[in-house]
Amino acid sequence: MTQRTEDATPLSGRTAWARGLRTPLQEFLRTETGSAAVLLAATLAALIWANVDSSSYESLWRTQLSVRVGAWDVTQDLRHWVNSGLMTFFFFVVGLEARREFDLGELRDRRRIALPLVAGIGGMLVPVAIYLGVNAGESSALGWGAAMSTDTAFALGMLALVGSRLPARLRVYLLTVTVVDDLVALGVITVFYSEHIKPPALVAALAVFGVILLIRARGVRHGLVYVLLGAAVWVALFVSGVEPIIVGLAMGLLTYASPAARDDLERATDLFRLFREQPTPEFAQSARVGLVAAISPNERLQQLYHPWTSYLIVPLFALSNAGIAISGAFLSRAFTSPITLGILFAYLAGKPIGILGSSWLVTRLTRGRVRPPVGWAAIAGGGTIAGIGFTVSLLIATLAFEGTRLEEAKFGILTAALTASVLAWVIFRATAMLPKRLRIRALLGTAEEIVDLAVPVDPDRDHIRGRRNAPVTLVEYADFECPYCGQAEPIVRELLADFGDVRYVWRHLPLTDVHPGARLAATAAEAAAAQGAFWEMHDLLLEHQGDLRLRDLIGYARQAGLDVERFRADVRDDVGAARVAEDVESADLSGVSGTPTFFVNGRRHHGAYDIATLTAAVKSAHIRAALSR
Repeated sequence: MTQRTEDATPLSGRTAWARGLRTPLQEFLRTETGSAAVLLAATLAALIWANVDSSSYESLWRTQLSVRVGAWDVTQDLRHWVNSGLMTFFFFVVGLEARREFDLGELRDRRRIALPLVAGIGGMLVPVAIYLGVNAGESSALGWGAAMSTDTAFALGMLALVGSRLPARLRVYLLTVTVVDDLVALGVITVFYSEHIKPPALVAALAVFGVILLIRARGVRHGLVYVLLGAAVWVALFVSGVEPIIVGLAMGLLTYASPAARDDLERATDLFRLFREQPTPEFAQSARVGLVAAISPNERLQQLYHPWTSYLIVPLFALSNAGIAISGAFLSRAFTSPITLGILFAYLAGKPIGILGSSWLVTRLTRGRVRPPVGWAAIAGGGTIAGIGFTVSLLIATLAFEGTRLEEAKFGILTAALTASVLAWVIFRATAMLPKRLRIRALLGTAEEIVDLAVPVDPDRDHIRGRRNAPVTLVEYADFECPYCGQAEPIVRELLADFGDVRYVWRHLPLTDVHPGARLAATAAEAAAAQGAFWEMHDLLLEHQGDLRLRDLIGYARQAGLDVERFRADVRDDVGAARVAEDVESADLSGVSGTPTFFVNGRRHHGAYDIATLTAAVKSAHIRAALSR
């Protein structure tokens, strides 16, 4: 073993091309958090620009830009190209994430769809009701759509800033709620803020979208085909008068997400091996295609587009829309305007009341069978931070208002975002002052976690180290020839030494396509287990990962004090084959494709497996186990 626990770099390698440091959701959250600062800078730049030289600000964004093909053309000013054109890619990424959550994330347990769905809708209906109440009888009531939608990027970014040490599941819950928020908001834009509908163009858009559904059902995976057809739908909707950004959301929702299958990974290995033996352009192309095919389209497209939307498109949208010329007269008028006040009250009161109240109502009606994945203090803080309505709110405001009214709406949106951040900080700060046990319950709650481990641990079958009835179980799918498993082994030992109430389970996953000696080593471990010496052989195999030939294994059996003749016969007869096959099958059922892969109390552990990271995961599992008792 070459890596020890004192290494500064967190251990995060994984065999079989599963070496990502983060899950797709964690990567999504990291990007949104980092881009919040860029978005804030763009907003401040727009405000400064509009107040220093408002004429040049407006002049630039009103510049006309046309795309012509023969006699046909699409003409908009620069601001509308950003709002309707570039923002289509933003909603494409939102659709991708919604689909990923449905296929792989929290919403893969269909019972959990109801809660964020109701919370998302409640978090929109209450703010709309408040806005309409403030604007009752006024023509400005038509702008109710600007008072309902949360900005995912800004909200998650500010949540990381104002609420340190919050449970990661709060961000997951808030994300799923805002995904519902975005879906409904796009529907509202399409139905209520599209004017002068032209039926022939709308029918053409629906027909082209039908073609997209047909070729998707037939398994067509050529990206260029979908790009061209998606562009055709966008143009047809634009001509019809329907807001075309909904195309991005629809295309994202159609893009499935799935874990990398071992068969696909093994096929990619074979293709790469062919290229290694004969490095020709043809084999290079086939290897590249094989590697790409092993990853689902959803993950590939998120990796491609998400940084662009987070760091360029959304900040550009803010730069083009957030500029307001602020003066004493404007402030006096804005703070008495029903538009500004309606948006402020809708976001600052309506959002937390709607999300918290809806979550409580679902929990009460189901008698606790369906409940938020975090505690009520976390829900209250998350509902408050959801009062940051920026991207979609500004977009709807530009569709609903113009002139002075638009400026008042923008001011209300920006003021609500700032105030919501402050109020959320106050809530989380007050929660941090509670007694420890009460604070933990208020943040973590008592909801059951999704269990990712398909085959539960069986003390009478599994290889276990530690107390057999310990409240925390760490399961590792591993390969004796995998160098990363060798690096993880001393980390696991240290973890067991530090915690007396953790049991560790080893399950076999020999990756024979990359580790030719792994299958024989697993058989040797089972042959040793037949003589009650699994862990002795386990330690020897990981200490000598480069020497796993049969004569080496026999030497290890002798060193462990085994009956060598019996060991030799058991290895020759492959007596452990069924047991290894059972472990491999359970790995497939649990979506495991690489080694090492860890599960903590049945929940898959993503990311690094250094002592600090695994310790944090074990502590969190221990706290949840204590709360559930």
